[in-house]
Amino acid sequence: MADQDPRRPSQHFNPHELTQQFEQLLRTRRLNAFSQRARSRPTSQSSPYSSPTPSRHSSQQAPHPPPRSIHDSQNHLPSYSSLRNLPKVPSPPQDPGSLRFRNQLLSLSVGPTKYENPGLLDEALTVIPLDRIYGEAEDESQLLQAQAASMDPPQKPEWGYQDCVIRALLKWFKRTFFTFVNNPPCPACGSPTTALGMTPPTPDESARGAGRVELYKCTASECRAFERFPRYGDVWALLQTRRGRCGEWANCFSMLCRAVGGRVRWVWNAEDHAWTEVYSEQQKRWIHVDACEEAWDNPRLYTEGWGKRMSYCIAFSAEGATDVTRRYVRDASKHGLDRNRAPEEVLVWITDEIKKLRRGDSTSKEDRRRLVVEDHREEKELRGYVVRALAAGLDRITLSGQPSPAGEEQKLPERISGSQAWREARGEAGSRPPSAERPPREGH
Repeated sequence: MADQDPRRPSQHFNPHELTQQFEQLLRTRRLNAFSQRARSRPTSQSSPYSSPTPSRHSSQQAPHPPPRSIHDSQNHLPSYSSLRNLPKVPSPPQDPGSLRFRNQLLSLSVGPTKYENPGLLDEALTVIPLDRIYGEAEDESQLLQAQAASMDPPQKPEWGYQDCVIRALLKWFKRTFFTFVNNPPCPACGSPTTALGMTPPTPDESARGAGRVELYKCTASECRAFERFPRYGDVWALLQTRRGRCGEWANCFSMLCRAVGGRVRWVWNAEDHAWTEVYSEQQKRWIHVDACEEAWDNPRLYTEGWGKRMSYCIAFSAEGATDVTRRYVRDASKHGLDRNRAPEEVLVWITDEIKKLRRGDSTSKEDRRRLVVEDHREEKELRGYVVRALAAGLDRITLSGQPSPAGEEQKLPERISGSQAWREARGEAGSRPPSAERPPREGH
């Protein structure tokens, strides 16, 4: 038998084994980081962890680490894990930028608490065709149960009945109820309009949550009428107007999900987008839902489908706030932006503060324990995305350093909401480069 070519690997890569090796490596790096931090922590009286007796080694200079070889630097892991995956010690905001970021997140966290208004939820139920929604949900739920039972051995259905209710609601909301606005048509003749800029809201518009108003003018020479487009933040007003961009879509849809019994989050993205997350009791995790795109459980849509780069994705609910960026940005080197609004330790402190604020005395001890368990489960999920992304990246590289032809990524859909020119101007048209013209904001 011919000798084996020494240049070829003796066996194929095992992705599962590679993932385990990375998990062990990350655990080792975290332990080393904590050990180094403990050795280098200053022993001053102002520190609550400092010893009252100074160490006899405190005046000695710390030894320099040995220089890293070229081989080590080539095998050095990306810094994504150090930024997004290592445990952070919460630290209160002190610098002006961190304080501004805290105030912004505290303000954003108030919105989803309004979804708990019983009068608002009752009003929402009057506009939802409940018989249609529940009927479609029942049909899909029975189909999923039959498919799961036909497997050998029988499996658990992928989605539960409540998940099917939200899926039916999503279809109705996108196709029937809400309208996406690029430039609103002329109210007098129906002709297209052009944007003139911003104008102050009227007292009535301000009372209904319009922090700003866009002004448009009819393009027809014989008309020239003006049209105001208030960016309403009040869900009561959105139930009447039934139009807007992603901010209005996410706000109204999230409230309707709450009205039919779903646990919801409103997700804010620092790069001018917003969407919804709903909790699936069937899968014990939060599910990405974008009403604008009629997208369900497709969190990589924005980065890998639209070509969007993102820095912060923060999910807000009546139960707190969570940094869910790792769910939506799997490859930070390719799709991530600088997270420079506050140090990572400060962001952890802010989200913990909002959780404590929302899970106050009105929350039972049993519910608080349940939420803590969910928090730990979600953190494990988010860390898993980082590990799998690193493992998949290396698995696509052969030993010779050449990309493997078998490593093709799944093609995700481009954005469908908004006009083509508007999507290109925002840099959300997939592979197309962004336009130099600045489009209107979607609004949050």
